[in-house]
Amino acid sequence: MFLGELTFPVGDVEGIGPAAVRSLAGLGIVNLAQLLRHYPSRYEDRITPVPLAHSSSLTPAMTAAEVISHESVRWKKGFALKVLIDDGTASAAMLCFGRNFLASKLPAGSRIRVTGPFERNRFGDIQSSSFVFEPIDPERPSRDFDCILPVYPLGGSLTQGLLRRALRYSLNAYAGNIRNELPAGFMPKSHCLEQIHFPDSLDRAQAARNTLIFEELFHLQLTAARRRPVLPGKSGRSWDSDLPERLIAALPFDLTADQKTVIEEIRRDAESPGAMSRLLQGEVGSGKTLVAFLACLGIIGSGRQAAFMAPTELLARQHADNAAAMLEPLGVRTALFTGEVSGAARNKLMDELARGEIDLTVGTHALFSSDVRFSRLGLAVIDEQHRFGVAQRRQLAEKGESPDILALTATPIPRTLTLTAFGDMEVSSIRSMPAGRRPVETHLARMGNERKVYDFVRRELKNGHRAYFVYPLIEESEKTALKNAEEMYRRLSENILPEFPGALVHSRVSEEDKRRIMADFRSGKIAFLTATSVVEVGVDVKEATCMVVEHAERFGLSALHQLRGRVGRGEYQSYCFLVYKDPLSDEGKRRMMTMKNVSDGFILAEEDLKMRGPGDMAGVRQSGFLRFSIADPVRDLDVLLRARDSARAVIRRDPGLLEPAHRDLRDLMNTCPPFDNELLRTG
Repeated sequence: MFLGELTFPVGDVEGIGPAAVRSLAGLGIVNLAQLLRHYPSRYEDRITPVPLAHSSSLTPAMTAAEVISHESVRWKKGFALKVLIDDGTASAAMLCFGRNFLASKLPAGSRIRVTGPFERNRFGDIQSSSFVFEPIDPERPSRDFDCILPVYPLGGSLTQGLLRRALRYSLNAYAGNIRNELPAGFMPKSHCLEQIHFPDSLDRAQAARNTLIFEELFHLQLTAARRRPVLPGKSGRSWDSDLPERLIAALPFDLTADQKTVIEEIRRDAESPGAMSRLLQGEVGSGKTLVAFLACLGIIGSGRQAAFMAPTELLARQHADNAAAMLEPLGVRTALFTGEVSGAARNKLMDELARGEIDLTVGTHALFSSDVRFSRLGLAVIDEQHRFGVAQRRQLAEKGESPDILALTATPIPRTLTLTAFGDMEVSSIRSMPAGRRPVETHLARMGNERKVYDFVRRELKNGHRAYFVYPLIEESEKTALKNAEEMYRRLSENILPEFPGALVHSRVSEEDKRRIMADFRSGKIAFLTATSVVEVGVDVKEATCMVVEHAERFGLSALHQLRGRVGRGEYQSYCFLVYKDPLSDEGKRRMMTMKNVSDGFILAEEDLKMRGPGDMAGVRQSGFLRFSIADPVRDLDVLLRARDSARAVIRRDPGLLEPAHRDLRDLMNTCPPFDNELLRTG
């Protein structure tokens, strides 16, 4: 059987009583499989000798010694036993605070094995009060010496001894019947479990750990590959360069090197037999939308249609306006399709789509509607892809003849995350910004010093620029004393910036009002916006030069970077002020200083992932398969890359693995030929 099939309760394991069952449940361990996956956090080497003369706090002694004599020493609770020992390299004292009963177990002249951090005190004497010993008995094998001893995470009433005995019993009873989950060439699963819990050596423990890490990441990569839609091959001409080249020639600027590279990657995908599934990531303002429009033109030129989907009506209207301005002069027929389009107008639009009279449709979730039909959909562009799931991508893909999928994100994604949550997609990146774009200056301000920030913003507004003020709450809360958008809008309008017109935007404001407010902000009728993080995704306002985030300590790095990206969209120098409330935690200080010193969103994304850890990777917890027992995609990135390459090699050998009918990948792995992985191969 496979390890995951050992689902009977831990209470059935010899030595685990009701109290231990409750304590194990507190660690998330309720069955035997989970117990066997409760891996050691470290090991104690009780094989390699370390004499008393060479012991320290970092290198515990591991030696055989003779008990020389007993003494008593005074301490705060009376007298304590002091046992003098000698191992031939030095004499040392074992201080038995609260353990005077050990006198009978350590008679003078007896021989013992002992381990512990023996150190020299200020008088030069070697001593330890934290030690483990056992009498040397040639007739009785050692239980806790002459071995590599596992040390486990504990909880409740659990002890190391109880866990070691329970795991030894479980391995003896079941390990021999546990089947392998990797192809030949790796340490067998049963041997992995033996060697990670009770290794013959530290090297064997590491080999078992590496193999189990690889196994988890390998199955992750196979699962990610199976999420990719299996679509039939495309037929006919799939890309025409005429329209993209005409648009590029009409632009008043040159494309960046990254934009050119990504367009070439998309072109190759479009001309390949299979359907494209590509994620394009890049900073706010890096030119992703232009690349997407060029991709749409390449597809439209080949006689097919393109759909461009945005998460909000506000953003969809912006894209539709830009598409009309840039593409209609080239003869491209564009249309906006949102939930607000209804009645006769909706029916007319759907008829035109179905007849192929519209080349590019820009819309919201309304494009998912079952009654929306395309004549020949060749490309679906999904903006802010983290707002849409894998199933929704597939749903849109099913509306065409194996259409290519291009997903966009303005949130730079760490390489680790692209290999896990987005393992079903190829990934392109635009790291370079358009020429002439100035980096946004980021400043930190302690709450209480906001007046200086407000005075600076006032000077910017007097110069005809715009500003955002962002708060963590919409309205006052009884549970926290945080500033909120509604109250601060009143203060900004009446007391702080009364000479400038402002507006309030948050999730409860209707779409129609948001659209009106953003249009007024863009035109200059409104000088400042007071908002929540709803403006994290919004329209481009080149005159916006100030972003003020109050209670910045309540926002993550990714959100702060997205908010900062709302300014600096034009030729003006722009500024981001992060106003925080003391005292900051150590992580809060690190987050604020990282934002101040780092402007590269890709570096920030990596730092954010390091701070939060793999368990909190955005969008991954919901994926249903990212549950690690031993792997850490951040720490084990090199192994993750090897696992990805190996999974792809297996799929190339047996494409049938991608078929939904193959439900148990582990059975199939046992039939696969071995593949090379020099880091982990044990042969």
